[in-house]
Amino acid sequence: MAFDFKKEYKGFYLPKNKPQVVTIPKANYIAVRSKGDPNEEGGEYKAAIGVLYTVAYTLKMSYKTDYKIEGFFEYVVPPLEGFWWQDNVEGVDYTDKSAFNWISVIRLPDFVTKKDFDWAVETASRKKKMDCTNAEFLSIDEGLCVQIMHIGAFDNEPETVAVMDKYLEDNGYVNDFTDERHHHEIYLSDPRKTAPEKCKTVIRHPVKKRS
Repeated sequence: MAFDFKKEYKGFYLPKNKPQVVTIPKANYIAVRSKGDPNEEGGEYKAAIGVLYTVAYTLKMSYKTDYKIEGFFEYVVPPLEGFWWQDNVEGVDYTDKSAFNWISVIRLPDFVTKKDFDWAVETASRKKKMDCTNAEFLSIDEGLCVQIMHIGAFDNEPETVAVMDKYLEDNGYVNDFTDERHHHEIYLSDPRKTAPEKCKTVIRHPVKKRS
């Protein structure tokens, strides 16, 4: 059976619908970064998602090609994730989506090296006639975070974030947003196939102990 990150790392991908503090280990990702409204038709966000999945599936199916990745085992492509922030805004202003900066990512298995990643970008670009060169091999060490399972529409996230903030206040933590640490979402539902009120999204914020 193929390795499934969601099942093997339930503590990171399937949290309860109440806040919990966790330490997230360093991991490698396929990443595409840009800015703008993610809902814009034909916009950069949707193009980025196409690049991410094209490179991800090129790596996943590499065992059927002449290119062999050392230590490879079959796996399920992990869910899409996103880091979001706005310049000169603390937290997130959901009313101004055009001001979003974002890094969209898909986690890589630990056996995928930068060399393997470069092969996948070149192969995907050539075979799919798609320019994937804006994809980057990105290592992220999130460290101490608070997370929760949000069930519902993206526009209702502020209610869930308020629950997270109250938990931090009651338990001696504060948010720790910086130029390197951002609002993080993991998308467990396909919004094209799931009613908004049933969508599941992990929301994760960087935190530190209150001084």
